[in-house]
Amino acid sequence: MQPEAPHHPAGVDSDDPRFFMQLALDEAKKCVPSQTAFSVGAVLVDSTVRPHKILATGFSRELEGNTHAEEVCFTKLMREASSPRDGIEYTLYTTMEPCSERLSGKKPCVDRILEFGSISIVYVGCQEPSTFVAENTATLKLAEQGIRYLPVDGMSSECRDVATRGH
Repeated sequence: MQPEAPHHPAGVDSDDPRFFMQLALDEAKKCVPSQTAFSVGAVLVDSTVRPHKILATGFSRELEGNTHAEEVCFTKLMREASSPRDGIEYTLYTTMEPCSERLSGKKPCVDRILEFGSISIVYVGCQEPSTFVAENTATLKLAEQGIRYLPVDGMSSECRDVATRGH
């Protein structure tokens, strides 16, 4: 089931990354706070159409198995289609930079992004604090594959506050 298209308030441009980052932040707020994990939200968008189309949303621990927000988006989309569709340029909005290492041993989100393919831009609300992993290398890995990593101005503080609730 595809998510319902959000209502675009008057004067809000769906090309403005803050619009989709706010939707990702709304997803992150659905997380049950945890002392041992961040609360992250993500929105996967088809950016080849106007207005951009939301294909999937997700938040940390939404699905069974200690899932991360980006992983939830990909899982939901794959339930609808067996693989990413040709000709679509995907944009991912995530409230915290994708993880490059998981202490649980599960696949890191940056690797999931690279394997998914067709993602040209990853918009990020805030950097991952060094709470669990000393150094996140997602920025470097994305750049090496030609994927743009863009912070969303003015949202870092709120994204970090939501991510660290319960710490």
